[in-house]
Amino acid sequence: MALTQLDPPIPLHVVDRGAGFAIAVIDYGQEFDLLWVVGMDDGGEVWCVPTPQIRLQSNWSMGRGKKLPKPRIAAVPD
Repeated sequence: MALTQLDPPIPLHVVDRGAGFAIAVIDYGQEFDLLWVVGMDDGGEVWCVPTPQIRLQSNWSMGRGKKLPKPRIAAVPD
């Protein structure tokens, strides 16, 4: 397991939750998604969010618009 503090924090968007800043990343190894520790702009809650739910915020100078893609849902084997 590895915990990496992000300095400076990274502004991002959490699908179904809104904007926030990633302050750390937790890596439990190759069988798991990274978990992003995110302080939410709205309300100040802190969530551990798996990578498939994370999107970069829009950035006009980088050509990223405000339209965010829908989250991918991984297929569950039978």
